[in-house]
Amino acid sequence: MKLWFVLCLALLWVELQNGDCQQVKRRKDVGENRSRPGGKRVKVRHPKLKDGGGKGQSLLTQVLDKGRFLRLGQSTNLTPGKNIELRCKGNSIGWSYPTYLDTFNDSRLSIKQSDKYSQLILTSPSAADTGPYSCWVIVCDGTECEKDHERSYVSYIYFTDKDNLFVPSTIHFEIVYLRPDRPAVVPCRVTDPQATVSLHREVPPEEIIANGTQVTYDPTKGFVLQNPSPEHQGVFYCKAVTKGTPQISTKYQLLYVEVPSGAPFVSLEYSPESVRGGDNINLTCTVLGEPEVDVSFTWSYPGQGHRPVHIQTSWRLVNRGVSHTTRVTQSVMTVEDMETIDFGNYICKAKNQHGETIVTTDIISK
Repeated sequence: MKLWFVLCLALLWVELQNGDCQQVKRRKDVGENRSRPGGKRVKVRHPKLKDGGGKGQSLLTQVLDKGRFLRLGQSTNLTPGKNIELRCKGNSIGWSYPTYLDTFNDSRLSIKQSDKYSQLILTSPSAADTGPYSCWVIVCDGTECEKDHERSYVSYIYFTDKDNLFVPSTIHFEIVYLRPDRPAVVPCRVTDPQATVSLHREVPPEEIIANGTQVTYDPTKGFVLQNPSPEHQGVFYCKAVTKGTPQISTKYQLLYVEVPSGAPFVSLEYSPESVRGGDNINLTCTVLGEPEVDVSFTWSYPGQGHRPVHIQTSWRLVNRGVSHTTRVTQSVMTVEDMETIDFGNYICKAKNQHGETIVTTDIISK
């Protein structure tokens, strides 16, 4: 009797274990497999992540050997002399690159547009080609097109050359203008971002320490003076060191500018002050302005179209006040052998990138 009772308990325990296993199996089926009515299994498809080339996902790539592509980051180090091919996805793409390649109409650079991408090829790159290379998608609405800033990509490419640690310049003595209302840049850019670079004044000889606040260094720009002052004037140069011999950059003349930005400040004078028929007269239109800002002049005068005149324009840099540099631009009109038609109102219009100013004077026969 006891044996029979033990046997029944054993059978009951086996049944309970089988039931638990089936429940576990059913839970697994529910969690991992979907089933349609009729017993057919349905494969679970997870949604694919769409690569829309959005912000932060660069579509600017470099074509490598054997059809391989490298997506470029914020900066890239490449070897001089080896041709490079960059691509940017899209059927309408704009490009930018170091400006001197356009200035000299460099035939080493070519850009081609296909249906799906645009291609930039630069043959035999050198240290001078170091700089930002960028592309962007152009979107059009009818005949009007504009740059899509959300799909704009840039990579600063260093063509590292141990013999040219500084990016070569066509100018051997550059002028840097200092203004109290904006930072100034001493543009000694390097071809190797790992180079140690320092800024030096020539007379008196001293090193200007980059302290990270008032003076900072960026290998893509140079030394940045956050708050320029007259004390920063003088001749400077940069020194770069890697594993080899130190190299010296182009020299830079730093000049402090007195005149603020704006439309030309113009004055108009003539000599002699007393004029009669038959006399010669010189009218001088003078502009004081920013050293690097060009000025153009337009004259209107009583005998215009009927009487010959001679006009000569020139400019020079002068020191004004205490250690301030200003550009003086002048246009001089000469009228010889004055006649009755030459007396009247003379108008000088001076124009720069900020605006224009008109001044007049009346010349009367005495």
